[in-house]
Amino acid sequence: MKNVLDKIIYVGKAKVLRARVRSYFNSTDHSAKTKTLITHIDKIEYILTKTEVEAFLLEASLIKKHRPKYNIRLKDDKNYPYIKVSLEDEFSRLYLVRKVKKDGGLYFGPFTSGLMVYETIKFLNHTFQIRDCADHYFRNRTRPCLTHQIGNCTAPCVGLISAEAYRKDIESAMLLLKGRDKQVLKLLTQRMKEAAKDEKFEKAAKLRNSLEALNAILEKQSVINAMGEKDQDVIGFEGDERGCTIEVLHVRQGKLLGSQSHFISVNPLSALENPQDWLVSFVNQYYESNVVPDEVLLPVDLGRDLHKLLKAVLEERSSKEVGVRFATDTSGQKLGELANRNAAEHFKNQVAKNARKHIGLDEIKEKLGLKEIPMRIECFDISNFQGQESVASQVVFEEGVPNKDLYRRYKVRTVEGPNDFASMKEVLSRRLAHMDEPEPDLLVVDGGKGQLSVALAVLEEIGKNKIPVCGLAKARTLGKFNDKELKASEERIFVPGRQNPVVFAKNSEAYAILVGIRDEAHRFAINYHRKLRDNKTLESELDAVTGLGEKRKKALLRHFQSIDQLKFAPAQEIAELPGFNTVLAERILLQLREDEMVAEES
Repeated sequence: MKNVLDKIIYVGKAKVLRARVRSYFNSTDHSAKTKTLITHIDKIEYILTKTEVEAFLLEASLIKKHRPKYNIRLKDDKNYPYIKVSLEDEFSRLYLVRKVKKDGGLYFGPFTSGLMVYETIKFLNHTFQIRDCADHYFRNRTRPCLTHQIGNCTAPCVGLISAEAYRKDIESAMLLLKGRDKQVLKLLTQRMKEAAKDEKFEKAAKLRNSLEALNAILEKQSVINAMGEKDQDVIGFEGDERGCTIEVLHVRQGKLLGSQSHFISVNPLSALENPQDWLVSFVNQYYESNVVPDEVLLPVDLGRDLHKLLKAVLEERSSKEVGVRFATDTSGQKLGELANRNAAEHFKNQVAKNARKHIGLDEIKEKLGLKEIPMRIECFDISNFQGQESVASQVVFEEGVPNKDLYRRYKVRTVEGPNDFASMKEVLSRRLAHMDEPEPDLLVVDGGKGQLSVALAVLEEIGKNKIPVCGLAKARTLGKFNDKELKASEERIFVPGRQNPVVFAKNSEAYAILVGIRDEAHRFAINYHRKLRDNKTLESELDAVTGLGEKRKKALLRHFQSIDQLKFAPAQEIAELPGFNTVLAERILLQLREDEMVAEES
């Protein structure tokens, strides 16, 4: 379903399309969300699929791609980290990823903390002496690195261990990730005893330390079912008219390894909301980006047909048999109760957080003299380096929290040199010219009175002077004393028609929202600027290579992330790119490496 601006606002599926569409317009028994949706529908487009399973899969991918306003959406489906075992490589390694792909690798997770994943990988690498180097570095080694010399790697890069022996180390690490810790403990104990028997006491001591560290980790894990052999996800929910939190517990081999909570704007107690509909939509989207376990326990009974269809969808995604059930047995009910208790706790915390945000937004409205509560705030920041590569960022907060789907980045086109005022004028003009984007309830520019006057002039020029605007100036500092900044003033907010700035209490939610959006805009602009500078550095070095045209340079820029990655790449990897051959690849590497040697000598 699309609105008058041809923007997708809802994605759905139906066995009988005519009946589904008619139900929207002929019935008055709808939720508030559906009633609002109906008023914005301008046209309906449809895609035919061969099966219902295909329709489910397509629905999830379209929702993820287009983020329709009136669908139940998972806003953080890409954030959770996984541990990937690169089984597609002869000598596999472990590393953190945030996107699951069908690439031959094995994925474990999801985990709630990236730091925890890094620590786990580090522990496994040291315990089982697995390589931790990047592929291009691994392929170009001619002698063992420092990691091997300190006893943390078996140096498969130079053939000091066979592929079969290395694979056994990888399998031991995977057993631990699968939760089969008893087998791993037994294996490490056996290795330690063998090392001691062969009088390899240093190796035996390292294995002893690994056993102690492993036991310490396992003691912290919560055992749900000592006899459990399946990987399970258990779903629970809690909510009221303010929304709903859906909780997913990850139980692996009988141990509770973590959980994820998702807050959605659905009232599960409303008679107008069918829990089967939003639960199936949630599960469909959730497993579009996450690993499907052996079994999924649901908090409501879906009925025979819907249950069968959801099971087929998950099996299509995972290429294995998947159990999907509403738990009626004792152990399943206990897991469901645990999921619901976690959902209730996270729902309470989320509601309290939302309440604080609304108090902060209300304070912003009152202190800045706004007519309405600023539910959508946009902030802009300019970044350049000595006037070069000027860029700008647009960050959007909705209801006091970031909405990263709406972030935008701009390259400044019409301004030469370090002119932040002119750059801000160009960027604001371009942003407000987009009719398909709703206008902000409050526009924040990074800067004081000067930047505010530019924003006001732009709004007047393009006929948007009714949009509220303010300038947020950083705190002024007098210097440092004992490594602490001495501030002459706090953060100041300038508004039109007022000489003195508005100041918020540092511990207020209003202060946190405004300073938070300014800092986020600054971070987003700086990151974009650094990326452009890195690309330019790589491109400038490629300009000096003989025989490279624009198409070949663009191909190298797309394939390699940095100049160092290109320099260390094997010639064969470059030769396999479209438009390249072995001779050209070797010439590129030779010239880049020669240029580096000349630079070092000078």
